[in-house]
Amino acid sequence: MSEPAAGSEPAAGSEPAAGSGPAPPWAMLAELTHGCPLHCPYCSNPLALIPRSRELATADWCRVMEEAAALGVVHAHLSGGEPLLRADLAEITGAAARAGIYTQLVTSGVGLGRARLEELVTAGLHSVQLSVQASTAGASDLIAGTRSFAAKERAAGLVREAGLPLGLNVVLHRHNLDSVEEIVALGVAWGAERIELANTQFYGWALRNRRTLLPTRDQLARARESVERWRERLSGVELIWVVPDYFDGVPKPCMGGWGAISLTVAPDGAVLPCPAAYDLPLEFPSVREHSLAWIWRRSAAFEAYRGTAWMSEPCASCPRRDVDFGGCRCQAYALTGDARRTDPACRFAPDHRLITELVESAGDEALVYRRPGRLTRPSARPAASDEDLSGP
Repeated sequence: MSEPAAGSEPAAGSEPAAGSGPAPPWAMLAELTHGCPLHCPYCSNPLALIPRSRELATADWCRVMEEAAALGVVHAHLSGGEPLLRADLAEITGAAARAGIYTQLVTSGVGLGRARLEELVTAGLHSVQLSVQASTAGASDLIAGTRSFAAKERAAGLVREAGLPLGLNVVLHRHNLDSVEEIVALGVAWGAERIELANTQFYGWALRNRRTLLPTRDQLARARESVERWRERLSGVELIWVVPDYFDGVPKPCMGGWGAISLTVAPDGAVLPCPAAYDLPLEFPSVREHSLAWIWRRSAAFEAYRGTAWMSEPCASCPRRDVDFGGCRCQAYALTGDARRTDPACRFAPDHRLITELVESAGDEALVYRRPGRLTRPSARPAASDEDLSGP
């Protein structure tokens, strides 16, 4: 029998055999909701957020966890938005844990009280990654668009009290790069075992705010020096510095290769090879209609840029084609309108001038916060309200 073509659903009972086709993914980003109490202007979620009414039901998410484990996934990031907005988060966590998947809660910390954390730990939660916007309450609340720093500090204490590994994720940009020393010190004081300093990746809301989020070269140089000083004296804390490819001329690998090591399940069940791929001109299959195994092994969306055969020059003959995979497909599309072009972040890309022009034109502008219509300058402090906690 011939293999089904990419994009066609196999007949019942003809699920691709394990070991055929691409290697299985080891990681899954489970975007349980796009609802979020924060309004971060660097958010990589799409501008058109998926409403709560279209989210997968509990049973669907539990089935997805079972299918993910059967496919080979060993690590699931329970994310969003803010996954704590899902009342069934413990049930979903439990389903993943029973399937043998390591679970990490990716959270703002808002809404993570002692009772909720105990419920999640009982369900099988393994670790927590807490987002942090800055080292002080004033700066953090300004960037987040609402008062949330105190909740983050409480959440960090509860996680350590529960004995779970704690990681911090800090998105860096023009408005907090000069405080890297203090940010790392905060993470150490809070007991973090891993601190990820992730320079802004320009998708979604971050793309909308690119001009005012792009740092200066001097800021980046000082921040790198600060990170190296901390690495020399830190013990027992993993300190990650995610390179900003807009400045280094070396494109970031496309998710370790498109459809190679991870997948993303959106709140409505769409499955993407990359969490930033929402805007690409591809039809993403849904777990409501297809199995996760078929989506990974046979869908047209996952085959689109898998491997290297799709590449044109200069990528096709580049010795780094199996290292950076031509760079980011989402970034190539956002900047050139063609997802097959070499990522302009690469110094050898025909469109590299687009990157250099953007870097040179960066400057302070009004931030557009994650909630559509909210315009606030960096010097203004948004007020918190009950509405801020409701999500879209």
